[in-house]
Amino acid sequence: MKALVLFSGGLDSSTCLALAVEKYGAENVLALSIYYGQKHDKEISSSERVAMHYGVKHQKLDLAKIFEGSDCTLLKGADGDIPKESYAEQLAESDGKPVSTYVPFRNGLFLSSAASIALSHGCEVIYYGAHSDDAAGNAYPDCSEKFNRAMNEAVFLGSGEQLRIEAPFVSLTKADVVKKGTELGVPFELTWSCYEGGDKPCGVCGTCRDRIAAFKANGLTDPLMKGE
Repeated sequence: MKALVLFSGGLDSSTCLALAVEKYGAENVLALSIYYGQKHDKEISSSERVAMHYGVKHQKLDLAKIFEGSDCTLLKGADGDIPKESYAEQLAESDGKPVSTYVPFRNGLFLSSAASIALSHGCEVIYYGAHSDDAAGNAYPDCSEKFNRAMNEAVFLGSGEQLRIEAPFVSLTKADVVKKGTELGVPFELTWSCYEGGDKPCGVCGTCRDRIAAFKANGLTDPLMKGE
């Protein structure tokens, strides 16, 4: 293996997977999907379909135990409901804290776990799909360029300079990701981003709003929202 892709089955990580496959070839790419106690398994199901589409090796990891006790609204057992407002509206009421759908240090944990797995498989790079819209306003601080630089340095040093992190969209918007994914022919119809687990995306949670707007900015309609 040459590259490990942190792979949720969503729009951003699927575009990362396409980039890695284009550069290294499907036979040299490992997709890692992580279950962390989310309220539904739609992401995992989507990751299986997209991984099959690209013909890459697909590994799953269960880290749900670590987040037991968290009040993150994405997780099973949380008291609060998933917000239906935009991230900007949520941040206006958060007193500078991350939004309620922020999973505690999720990307830090995922990247650390991915580093161990990547080294075991002889990978030289970890790809993940953080982008600037998620980091904006401190909504998801573990998607920021500053966080990415710190984690990259830690993984590079901790691996004996064998492994690095690549976040190709960290300075780009979600609209930029949709543009790149469209160019690469990413099967967006197989992906899932919504925080809810219904038959169709809810269209109003923060990530649905961002996804719909990103397609619209490219003159496109989200294939999961066609007919709505």
